[in-house]
Amino acid sequence: MTEDTAPAGPLTGVRVVELAGIGPGPFTAMLLADMGADVVRVDRASVVDPSAFGTPHPDLLNRGRRSIGVDLKQPAGRDLVLDLVAGAEVLLEGFRPGVTERLGLGPAECHAVNPNLVYGRMTGWGQDGPNAGYAGHDIDYLALTGALHGIGRADEPPVPPLNLLGDFGGGGMMLAFGVVCALHAVRAGGTGQVVDAAIVDGVAVLSTQIHALRRMGMWQDARGANLLDGGAPFYATYECADGRHLAVGALEPQFYAELVRRTGFEPPEGEGRDRTDPGQWPAARRHWAELFRSRTRDEWVELLGSGDACVAPVLDWAEAPEHPHLAARGVFVSPDGVTQPAPAPRFSRTPGAIRRPPPHPGEHTDEILAELGRSGAAIRRLRDGGAVA
Repeated sequence: MTEDTAPAGPLTGVRVVELAGIGPGPFTAMLLADMGADVVRVDRASVVDPSAFGTPHPDLLNRGRRSIGVDLKQPAGRDLVLDLVAGAEVLLEGFRPGVTERLGLGPAECHAVNPNLVYGRMTGWGQDGPNAGYAGHDIDYLALTGALHGIGRADEPPVPPLNLLGDFGGGGMMLAFGVVCALHAVRAGGTGQVVDAAIVDGVAVLSTQIHALRRMGMWQDARGANLLDGGAPFYATYECADGRHLAVGALEPQFYAELVRRTGFEPPEGEGRDRTDPGQWPAARRHWAELFRSRTRDEWVELLGSGDACVAPVLDWAEAPEHPHLAARGVFVSPDGVTQPAPAPRFSRTPGAIRRPPPHPGEHTDEILAELGRSGAAIRRLRDGGAVA
């Protein structure tokens, strides 16, 4: 599918300028591009390699947009980005606080050329606060919000949940949400504004239910002792006879009853029969573990996979795209033979689509400059001076 053949997405007509970064910022830009936004990624001129042009870049987070190579430290490069901003609705940046201001591309400079601009900022700690100027990574932000404390087995150290919860859930997804909200405000008659998306803020919001459960006396601070953190034997993972694993999520009584019925689970009295008694959970876990080790993962899936027992195989990265349910829904797609997650969520009238493969830095420099009205001679001068590549 190309930009010309893809259906119009809900953000068709929105122009976004992305100052290249890593992780959650590019994820936000990918989400907007998947939904039809025209995203121009401003890459560093120093990383441009024309010999790679014409082949997809391996970083799938960069899909769906065009790239221009610019030296932001040169006045001509800065002015070029401001020209892009003048015709855009959104700018995305993920530098440390104060960096774009020093480059002359902060909110004040950008709003001077485009008062209606939505200026989206992605950081871990936020634009202010005692930690704002420090380096950090996903695991640090989770640690500070309490989220990391709750992930892991009882009596074992916390386990980082990849970087999905912080970088992408609390970070990139929240920035995308904030940008769309601010765009709506502009289109309702407001002016542009800054969206300060901090991973610590986003992860804290994602943990609201846990705070609510604590207030209701339904959550212990001890790790691995609760319904949703692996403490409950009916919401956990188990190893099977072949060393692969099952995920069991039979939280509600009726689903647990089906799981028991279909597996024939019958531990001795007082050793796990009463699912409502947390004191019996350790014994129940031992008996469930013994039972699940009696068959292979796929044998259990054959027995339990269709129905309301809430059991699913723990698939690896290669297996997941081949699962019949995910295949039927098109959860993964393979444009140009590269398997990757499809755009989400779905829309009945304006679906998302992967309109372009990930570009190499600077691959569309001349095309974008021409759209800005730069002549061939002007482009050569910019390139000869090192402002673009």
